[in-house]
Parts: sequence; C-alpha cells; structure tokens
Amino acid sequence: MAQPVKKQLILNAFVHQTPAHLNPGLFNFPGDRGRDYKNIKHWVKFAKKLEAAKFHSIFFADVLAGYDVYKGSLDPAIEAAAQFPSNDPILSIAAMAAATETIGFGVTSSTTYEQPYMLARKFSTLDHLTNGRVAWNVVTSYLESAARNLGLETQIEHDERYRIADEYLDVTYKLWEGSWRDDAILPPGGPGSPYADPKRVRKINHEGKYFKVPGPHITEPSPQRTPFIFQAGTSKAGKAFAAKHAEAVFLGGHTPELVRKAVDDIRKQATEQGRDGRSLKLIAAVLVIVAETDEAAQAKFQDLVNYGNREGALALFGGFSGYDLNKYDDDQDVRFGDEPAVQTLVNNWAATVPGSENLKWNKKTIADYLIVGGMGVKIIGSVKTVADEMERWAEVADVDGFNFKFATMSGTFDDIVELLVPELRKRDRFWDDYEVKGGTIRETLTGIPGNSRLPVDHPGARYAWKAGEDVPLYARQ
Repeated sequence: MAQPVKKQLILNAFVHQTPAHLNPGLFNFPGDRGRDYKNIKHWVKFAKKLEAAKFHSIFFADVLAGYDVYKGSLDPAIEAAAQFPSNDPILSIAAMAAATETIGFGVTSSTTYEQPYMLARKFSTLDHLTNGRVAWNVVTSYLESAARNLGLETQIEHDERYRIADEYLDVTYKLWEGSWRDDAILPPGGPGSPYADPKRVRKINHEGKYFKVPGPHITEPSPQRTPFIFQAGTSKAGKAFAAKHAEAVFLGGHTPELVRKAVDDIRKQATEQGRDGRSLKLIAAVLVIVAETDEAAQAKFQDLVNYGNREGALALFGGFSGYDLNKYDDDQDVRFGDEPAVQTLVNNWAATVPGSENLKWNKKTIADYLIVGGMGVKIIGSVKTVADEMERWAEVADVDGFNFKFATMSGTFDDIVELLVPELRKRDRFWDDYEVKGGTIRETLTGIPGNSRLPVDHPGARYAWKAGEDVPLYARQ
C-alpha cells in the first residue's frame, strides 16, 4: 500500500528591526546580536544564512510608535527595548535581495496611516529591485500611540479600519493590475522611439467612500504586479478580510486544536467567496528552543528567561491589549479584577497554556509568560521532541508551515538551521532546495513555476489589463 504524501512545510523567519522584538532585555544575553539591528551588513548576513538553509522568506514585523500603556509611560519599553527603538524594515530589503537569489521578504505596512497611491509605488519599486520577491503583510495598526503620532486624537474604530482596508486594497489592485496593460512597455527602437504606449497606460479614476485616486500608477508593472499578500488578523473582521484578500495567513495559538478552528473558518470563508480555500497558506507562529536533549533545551530556555526584563514584558502586554496592569497589586490574580476584557484574555491563556491550571495569574506570571517570545506556542526540547510537535501541529491544525519567532538574534535561528532543519529533511517535511531558483516569492510559497501573478480566483485578478485588450477589465464592470 502506498504511503501518504507528507506535507512539505513552509519555514519563515519572523523578525523585527529592533533590539529585542518579543524578548525584552535579551539584548544583554551573551552572544545576542540584537544591537546590530541598524547595521545593514547584519541583515545581509542574516538573509544569506537563511537562504543557504532554503527558508522560504524573512517576514518583518513593524510598529509605528511605542508601547506606552503600562504605567502610562514609554519608559519601561525604552529601558527593555520592547520594540523600541524600531527601524523601517523596507529600506534594508533591497540590499538583502542584492546579496541573495531566491529567499522572499515580507514587509508589514499599514492601511491606516499611508495613502494607497504611495504604498503602491513603494511596493512596485521594491518588487522590481527584488525581482519579484516581496510580500505585503497588510495591517490596520492597533496602537493608540501611533494614532496620536500620525494626526488622530484616537484610533479609528476596529471594524471601520477593516472597511477602510477593504477599499484600500481595491485601489492598490487597480493601480497594480489595471493601470498598465501587459504590453505597455515597448521594445527598444531607433531615434525618437517611445518607451511606452500612452494608450496602454490608463487612469484608474477611483472614487470611493474613503479614497479618491485618479491615477495612473506612476510605476511600471513589476514582476508580480501585486505583491504576495500576507495577513494576520484574528478578529471576526480580520478573518473575513483575510479570507477575501490574503494568500497566506499567520495564526497564533497555544494548541493545534484551537488553531484548527481558525484554519477551518478562514478556508470556509474563502471558499464561500469563490476562492480555492485550500490554496491559502496557513502559517502558525511558534517559538522553538531546540538542543541536543530535552533537558538541555529546558535549561537553555530558563537561561534566556533569566535575562528577560519583566517590566518590558508588561509593556508588551499593554501594547497588545490596551490595558495597564500597573493598577493591579503585585500578588493580585488579574482574572478576578474589575476589567472583563482582561479577565477574558488571561482566562483564555490559563485555559490553554500547558501546566498553567494551578498558577496565580498575577503580574509576575503574565510577565514570565511573555518574557521570551511573547504570546503563543513555545516548543522546547530535543530535535526529536520539536520535530514531533511540529508534525503534530501540521496534521492537527492543518497548517502549511511555521513562522519562527526568536529568543536571541541570531542564535535561535542558528539552532534551527543546524539542528532542526536536517531532521525535518530526514522526515521529508522540508525541501532540499528551492523548487524555483531565482523565482518570485509567489512561486516560492506555492511551489509552482511561472506562478508570479495573482490567482484567477483572487478578487484583485479581476482588474488585470491583459495585452490586446482595449480597456482594463474593471472599466467594463
């Protein structure tokens, strides 16, 4: 009887151009290179290392302001380097791409604080410079501090941000897919020959509730036209947005059984919208601490925890949740406080974090939980233990791969590359080499040569202006 084909896993690195990302205080850990976050040679070296290991992509998180909810101050985040300071990741990617051939680059950019015309230009430029290896992680942003720094008194209401984002994506699709015909750029000719045919470049004349963009797109079509679309929303509105627009969705959770519910929901919603729900790549966020034995891995993790900064962890909690735990006594179980939202959030953790049933969820417990790797699952153990658990997640949660968080830069990734990746290859869970060398990120993540454009069932594909057509498809709707 033939053996079932094993699911080949997508492996991405989840990083942030900041000293510590989800690990406040760990910039002090021996050998950590977090302080090199502003050194372009550091990022080039990192990209080359992960491409040599055949990682699919490097995914850059980003925030637009500091975490100032805890104690009503930025001071704890500043002292612990809790995602502060933070550089713009997009500016380093061209250099990383020039030093590599195939690995992709995901970039977080907000639909709330940047005009779609400008974002479309930025991503088209980067898609050209990377030869089609760029993805856009679409976010609506969640920090009050970002709203205040970017001209608002307070954040736009949550679901309204997604309604804005939905129209925003339509504007960018029109610019990327429908403003230039496929054959608008003309072949080289003699003296006086034009570069492009003006009749094959059109305004988009978008007039909607939130945006008015006449166009045309100022940048000529890039290898992918529309960058590969990532999304990480977990709310009802976020999952609906992902089901409509995303090609890959990042999910967090503590157990594969709980994550499976979100996976099934997103695939079902995508199918209901006329898309192939199985074509979406569902990728779980995970912190892996791996060593030669389970005991060595647990000791390594505890050593990392000892360098963590609890005040910084509570600053992260304030940024993630919008709630200030400083109002609670040190020994008070926050599940029994007077804030229902905090009670619900922490009760969910307590119900799903292994071994936490009898813990008192006070500030110390919450800080200890967040201090290395933030929220979500942590897989700690030997090569066998970690690989077994990843295989369990792949089957039970039905995820297509993993977004590896890190504890130290780049020690965590060194351990994954040197210890875990060979074991995944041995189990036929990870490829030996890229299937499409020098391909676009869409080809790399789908494994389909020549698959550089949006799939035909994607809502953005209806705007495509193909060679020989008189007007863009959207103009005939």
